[in-house]
Amino acid sequence: MSTNPLLQTIDALAKEKGIDPHIVIEAMEEAVVTASRKVFKTNEALKAKFNPEIGQVELFAVKTIVDAVTDPDTEISVAEAREIYGEDAEVEAGYQIEFPKSTEALGRIAAQAAKQVIFQKVREAERENVYAEYHQRVGEVMSGLVKRFEQGDIIVELGRIEAILPRKEQSRAESYAQGD
Repeated sequence: MSTNPLLQTIDALAKEKGIDPHIVIEAMEEAVVTASRKVFKTNEALKAKFNPEIGQVELFAVKTIVDAVTDPDTEISVAEAREIYGEDAEVEAGYQIEFPKSTEALGRIAAQAAKQVIFQKVREAERENVYAEYHQRVGEVMSGLVKRFEQGDIIVELGRIEAILPRKEQSRAESYAQGD
C-alpha cells in the first residue's frame, strides 16, 4: 500500500468508478499538458509523466535533435545536445530530448482546466466499461428495481447503472410502482 496521498486518491477513484488506475494517470498527464499549453502559450512539444516515487506529474518540453534547427521550440542542434550531454555521448539527429519544465506557474485556472479534463476522461472510461458490460445483452430480459418515472418512461436500476424502459416497451396489463 502506498503512503503517497495522490496515489491513494488515484486508486480510490479507480476502484469507485470501476476503471483502471492507468486511465486516471493518463488523464492527469493529459490535463497537465492541456493546462500548461494555456498558461505558457508556447509551441513547444510538451509531455507529462506521472512519477509515482514523488507522487507528482512532471512536465517536459520535448525537442528533436536535428542537423539544422528550423524551429527552436521543438528542435535542438546536434552541437547543442553534445554541449548538454558531453562530447562522447551518443547524440544523433532524430533522437528526442526531454527538458524538465516547472509546473509552479500553473495556477488556479490551470488546475480547474486540469480537473475538467480528468473528469471527462474518467466519465469516458466509465461509459466504455458500461458499454462493454451490456452491449452483448441487447434484447435480453433483465430484472431491475423501479427507481422513478419520467414522462411515462420508467427508470430502472440494473446493478450499478440505470436504464430506461420506454412507454412503448411497457406492458399495458401491468402497473409499476417505485421499488418494484
